[in-house]
Amino acid sequence: MNPETLIDYIARACAVVLVLSLHEFAHAFVAYKAGDPTAKWQGRLTLNPLKHFDPAGMLMFIFVGFGWAKPVPINPNNFRHYTRDLFLTAAAGVALNLLLAFLGYPLCILAANHLTEPNYLFVFLNDFLLYFVLFNLTFCIFNLIPLYPLDGFRIWDALDTRKGQAYRFIVQNGQYILMGLILLNLLAERMPFLAMFDLLGTYMGFVIDALLNLIDAFWRLFL
Repeated sequence: MNPETLIDYIARACAVVLVLSLHEFAHAFVAYKAGDPTAKWQGRLTLNPLKHFDPAGMLMFIFVGFGWAKPVPINPNNFRHYTRDLFLTAAAGVALNLLLAFLGYPLCILAANHLTEPNYLFVFLNDFLLYFVLFNLTFCIFNLIPLYPLDGFRIWDALDTRKGQAYRFIVQNGQYILMGLILLNLLAERMPFLAMFDLLGTYMGFVIDALLNLIDAFWRLFL
């Protein structure tokens, strides 16, 4: 393995650790502020990545491009305003990811334009900032999928007071549908004839490209 490839993997790992830790911390922080100390009692109100680490989810993120962390435990019965606080807690992680991608983008552009000397530190910084922006967007968009146990489902859970048949179906089968979409995405990367069925890859690519274009258009006004 050449040094540039090693640096790339290290930058990926560092970006993943930071992105996942901040995402889970956001859930724990908002839940705590809303009156639920469950995450704090279980040591999850922290930026320590070891507390949020899920080995399979992190490896998926590093090598596939999307993954997951250990979900933050909450007890909605402790919330002061059940529906509002459940929604805010569920949305906190993806909202922070989107904000960090937005704020990190100009740093990524500035680094690419000015950290051009051929040394390993500059290579690492450029790679890290690029992955930091991309992984924040990826984690945000992936988690908005309304399938159990992702944040998109938890947002749906907060807003849906009826809990009808569709809701019950997703509770029972959402994780299997999600794993099927991930498996199909992995197969499509190796078998191009499956690309038309890769709903996850199509969704992720379209939304991430759209958001990147919007963020780029905004920051180009100032850079």
